[in-house]
Amino acid sequence: MLTFDVLIIGSGLAGQSAALRLAKQNLKIALICKKSLETCASAKAQGGIAAVLDDSDSIESHIKDTLIAGAMLNDEKATRFVVENGKRAIEWLIDQGVPFTKTNDGYHLTREGGHSARRIIHVADATGKAVQDILNAKVRLNKNIEIFEYHTAIDLITSEKLGEIDDGTKLDNSCFGAYVFSERSGKTLTIAARWTILATGGSGQVYLYTTSPETSTGDGIAMAYRAGCRIANMEFIQFHPTCLYHPQGGSFLISEAVRGEGGLLKLPDGTRFMPNHDERAELAPRDIVARAIDFEMKKRGIPCVYLDISHKGEKFIKEHFPNIYAHCLSVGIDISKQPIPVVPAAHYTCGGVVSDLNARTDVKNLYVAGEASCTGLHGANRLASNSLLECIVFSEAAANDITKNLQNASEIPVLRTDLSEWDESRVTDADEEVVISHNWDELKRFMWDYVGIVRTTKRLLRAKHRINLLRDEIDEFYKYFKVNFNLLELRNLVETADLIVRSALQRKESRGLHFSKDFPNTNAKGKHTVIRK
Repeated sequence: MLTFDVLIIGSGLAGQSAALRLAKQNLKIALICKKSLETCASAKAQGGIAAVLDDSDSIESHIKDTLIAGAMLNDEKATRFVVENGKRAIEWLIDQGVPFTKTNDGYHLTREGGHSARRIIHVADATGKAVQDILNAKVRLNKNIEIFEYHTAIDLITSEKLGEIDDGTKLDNSCFGAYVFSERSGKTLTIAARWTILATGGSGQVYLYTTSPETSTGDGIAMAYRAGCRIANMEFIQFHPTCLYHPQGGSFLISEAVRGEGGLLKLPDGTRFMPNHDERAELAPRDIVARAIDFEMKKRGIPCVYLDISHKGEKFIKEHFPNIYAHCLSVGIDISKQPIPVVPAAHYTCGGVVSDLNARTDVKNLYVAGEASCTGLHGANRLASNSLLECIVFSEAAANDITKNLQNASEIPVLRTDLSEWDESRVTDADEEVVISHNWDELKRFMWDYVGIVRTTKRLLRAKHRINLLRDEIDEFYKYFKVNFNLLELRNLVETADLIVRSALQRKESRGLHFSKDFPNTNAKGKHTVIRK
């Protein structure tokens, strides 16, 4: 058994920023990374971070834009909390050394879809990587942070699972750490901690086409659900409108900022189509743009549409989008002279583990931050560039709450040193690994076909039926064979897929990212879909 003050599962912006803040309290921290420390969704973020930084902008304007994009399903207190803390979050990153792009007048701010002002601070077109590069170096040098690369959490250890709750209320369910599997050694560690933070990211890999990294398999959401946490609004999966369509493209994201800086969406013959779908045209929120592209592709039987920024000139493009320019050029597309072929792809999980403004979940001593959470900020659709902002604000909230507990000895959770070790005495090595790969492929394909941008009840029920069959096979595998990395990810993906489908079936309307042909209208008052085990 290993013991720490804080166990942080996930090494993106939310996880690393929480680790750095808590390390200042001289706490012993374990940081769990599924791959290397550098592999996370945060590092792939291109556009930037939304915050009110200019005198011509306002807190109220940012809040209004967020509520409109979220189809008014946002929690207004959570939205205000994040927006009001936006400037301080950016200042914290600047203090860490993040080299945000500057102009002669200060920091350069760009505009993206759904925003009424220029408020996106960025590092050229590779903001996430620039931020993570700075934090990675600081985390690796911090003596209070122990990094566990190529490890994945299996499940949280709670008082309920230990059989220590007998009143049936679950009000005293507490988290004491987690079982963590090492991909390299094949061994399972028992890690005990006073506090645990889930910062595992989203579940984009549940879909066939996604901009998410291979690590985005819904682990934190699935573990929290099994531990007894409420999961909310999982039907709201954001499909980014513009993913590079090219056999060697590697699901490369074409930033929202390309449209924000004048990029136009066109059909193969060069005709614009977005003005026919929304008065905001290319600057409409992502759900509207994604559905418009999906509609045009299906209507015309075309494999993609085109995003054209060539009219801005080579100098402008190289200055504002150097990484996008270089990547497209590497596959034979010169975006200063020709349009970019694009298609929508699964991009962001707007729902997740329910938390309060302190990042606390329903389970004591268990926190959640980042894409795995459902704070209420995003509502039915995330406003562009609010994601990294949420990571910083709520990781700080978790760190502050833990720090507050340190001030009172009675508030400090007991560090359990009596937890059972992982028992593999009654299981054997898997005999047919091919079952896992086949189930993985099947899941991703039917989720794309049945639970995609446009849905019907019939398609959702088909998906639910297939999920039930897959779950039976996976549960049997998990029960009788030794765990491995692929099995753990597939187990969590199926759990997450089930939560998405169950949530979608509950919603009898179309709102934000959830569009149903059977219920095309939006109800007068929006309600959250909440699922608890």
